[in-house]
Amino acid sequence: MGAQKTTKRMPRAVREQQMLDAAVSVFGQRGYMAASMDEIAELAGVSKPLVYLYLNSKDDLFTACIRREARALTDAVRAGVRPGLSADGQLWSGLRAFFTHTARHPDAWRMLHLHARTHGERFAAEVAAMRADIVAFVTQLIAAAARDAHQDPHLPEGEVAGLAEALVGAAESLADWAGATEGVGAKQAAATLMNFAWAGLGDLMAGRPWSPPEEDPDPATEPVTEPPVTEPVTDPAPDAAPKLRPVVQAAG
Repeated sequence: MGAQKTTKRMPRAVREQQMLDAAVSVFGQRGYMAASMDEIAELAGVSKPLVYLYLNSKDDLFTACIRREARALTDAVRAGVRPGLSADGQLWSGLRAFFTHTARHPDAWRMLHLHARTHGERFAAEVAAMRADIVAFVTQLIAAAARDAHQDPHLPEGEVAGLAEALVGAAESLADWAGATEGVGAKQAAATLMNFAWAGLGDLMAGRPWSPPEEDPDPATEPVTEPPVTEPVTDPAPDAAPKLRPVVQAAG
């Protein structure tokens, strides 16, 4: 049973946030296609025409929800990284903030990570912008840690960006795992990713990167070897009739 519709007047901004709260809950639990504007209005305690008056359409409502929750997630991660900490301390605090936020707002995380990506380019682009912002922030953290660790950082820009992409992708997968696994909290999820990632990142900060064996070539740079050319097998000429064995008739 949804909230009872109220006639109490309140500021437009407050009423709009109330509608967005209800919409995030419904979109997160049901997905975009199955979400009903009637259900959203009932949960918000307002009439459906009022939802349309404030937010125009279902598409615009979904977009507004994505933008609000994406901003809240990126703000939480940025605020969680405390300046002045060591490189691993900054990474730990950022991961802890990320997993804490996704655990506290599971409907918002499902809407961003699952539903928004699969219901049209417009919505996917909003989430991609949020992800790019987080990746850029993590890239800055890794680059700053490298500079602090050794005055002449040797990590190429592309490699740092790749490490940030890998780290963010792993965090997204672990957030899904933590949300679906009973008893796994934000601290455990963050510790799991630190144990997975920091062994390698810590060596990078200390100037001890792992390198592939010299005899192990990169497939992308190996010369392409053409397969050997074989002579085509041709059918015999049409006028070359097969030789037939004579038919030996049995004596009568």
